[in-house]
Amino acid sequence: MITRKRLAAGVCGLLAAMTLALAPTPAGADEPDAKPSPKVELTLDVSGSMRARDIDGQSRMAAAKQAFNEVLDAVPDEVQLGIRTLGANYRGEDRKVGCKDTRQLYPVGPLNRTEAKTAVATLSPTGWTPIGPALLGAADDLKGGDGSRRIVLITDGEDTCAPLDPCQVARDIAAKGIHLTVDTLGLLPDAKTRNQLSCIAEATGGTYTSVQHTKELRDRVHQLVDRAARPVVTPVATEGARQCAGAPTLKPGLYTDREKFAEHRWYRVAVRPGQELRASVSIAADRAVNNDYGVLLRASTVHGREIVRGAEAGDGRTDVISSGLRYPKAPSASSDDGTSAAETVCLQVSNSFSAPASVKTDPGLPVELTVDLVDGPDDASDAAFFGLGHGWWLLVSLALTGLLAGLLWGWISRWRVTVWRTR
Repeated sequence: MITRKRLAAGVCGLLAAMTLALAPTPAGADEPDAKPSPKVELTLDVSGSMRARDIDGQSRMAAAKQAFNEVLDAVPDEVQLGIRTLGANYRGEDRKVGCKDTRQLYPVGPLNRTEAKTAVATLSPTGWTPIGPALLGAADDLKGGDGSRRIVLITDGEDTCAPLDPCQVARDIAAKGIHLTVDTLGLLPDAKTRNQLSCIAEATGGTYTSVQHTKELRDRVHQLVDRAARPVVTPVATEGARQCAGAPTLKPGLYTDREKFAEHRWYRVAVRPGQELRASVSIAADRAVNNDYGVLLRASTVHGREIVRGAEAGDGRTDVISSGLRYPKAPSASSDDGTSAAETVCLQVSNSFSAPASVKTDPGLPVELTVDLVDGPDDASDAAFFGLGHGWWLLVSLALTGLLAGLLWGWISRWRVTVWRTR
């Protein structure tokens, strides 16, 4: 009898253990922290010019609708997507009213494909092209959250609501440091439209694409939405100081800042013995600038003694100018507690940009600064030899070989001339 009771108790205990093991785990109990959801807002021009029938035998509006429907079917689940229109409602001639014609057609959030497609199907080419107000509205729609944010602007013409300059709006958005990228797509654009859309994209680190066919539009929008779901490293907004003493201390990573024309900005990095500091800076000319400009990245001690510098000059042939430097700190004996004191290195970023009087210089130029700390070389002096880098010995060998070959050839030539004269 006792044996039977023990057997029954054992069976009950085994069933209880199996029940607990098979029971569903409470949501979020052992799951890693969810990544912030990326946000995308498709901003579509629905102005009267979208009636033109010049894309694959159909109107520009029909091509856009077809592309949107196919893109909506393929939006990744983690992307929060919204749709905004410009020029979709007001049919009158009052420019003041027409330049306010932008609204959110579908709110940014988890996508209901059927509702989004139904909303797009109701669109009909109507009014003006208020690109500047639409960008401001889209930026407001994407507020909140820590995920990447992207506006995809699709239009067939330039803004018709100046003096609110879309390029300046894009610069102001970028200057807020909210990491909002604007990608622009021009449907059969003319030169003015192409220049304006390129300016908007460059101001926010986005891309510009000229579109001639429906498939190109679909593929490009899908690519941009997919890119938002798989973002690269998001840069951290920082603000350099006028002197090293009050500069922010940067850890390894990617940083963004804004620098006025011909300005100096300072940052600090702690470098331990045995580490090598690698830093690079890029400054983008996101507006018209005068030719002949440069960027300087300089490392110095807190007392002002220069350690190493990198500099680069340009002449208007490129939109971005970059420079970099490396500083290996030699290993040293550890202190009593087994650690070595870090050296504070001051990084100075300077530029020599200037602009015509008609160009607005506020906000400043976008700066991207990369800081990395790696294990230094065994011999710190090997990092550079008179600025020649690790391959200095090869360059010296080639130079000596060339010199000896030249001397030998000269001697042979003189000997042959002497023999010829003797004969």
